[in-house]
Amino acid sequence: MTLKHRITAIATGMLCMAGLSSCNYNSLVDKQQTVDQQWAEVENQYQRRSDLIPNLVATVKGYATHEEKTLTEVTQARANATAVNINADELTEENLQRFTEAQNQLTGALKSLLAVSEAYPDLKANENFRDLQVQLEGTENRISVARGRYTEAVKDYNTAIKKFPTTIYAGWFGFTPKPQFKATEGAQTAPTVEF
Repeated sequence: MTLKHRITAIATGMLCMAGLSSCNYNSLVDKQQTVDQQWAEVENQYQRRSDLIPNLVATVKGYATHEEKTLTEVTQARANATAVNINADELTEENLQRFTEAQNQLTGALKSLLAVSEAYPDLKANENFRDLQVQLEGTENRISVARGRYTEAVKDYNTAIKKFPTTIYAGWFGFTPKPQFKATEGAQTAPTVEF
């Protein structure tokens, strides 16, 4: 092969790679934007839950005057959870873990608060309390759906940046893997139900 043919082959190869990388680059941008959008929806649903809590605490406080410790724990857990905010550009394993731990603490405190209602029949019968419970349950479902959509978007994005030939230049352009939610400790063990 002559020098002219080699130069032509190299130039053609570079043009093809540039064309491929341009198309793949745009595709990666789309996938990254989808991840960011889905993360925003996760945060939105957690914020919705957080916004319900003051009304729930106020309703319980009116009936369960002896449950000050539980009410304080819920209020503190809410403050901790809302203090942990992650920008989509800052999604790392560590930051996501910190976010998840704060949300899990709030979930545990809410379970304790809702368990309090069992000791107060008037509270269980209160229409506001029942409405708040329904809204909270719906929000927990929305959180689950939003997390599932985020997980799918991250899987799609992470797979794309690891495929050949995209993997060669994805790092050059700053496309790095995004973290996934991890199951909470003990989630793999089914709870024991006794009758």
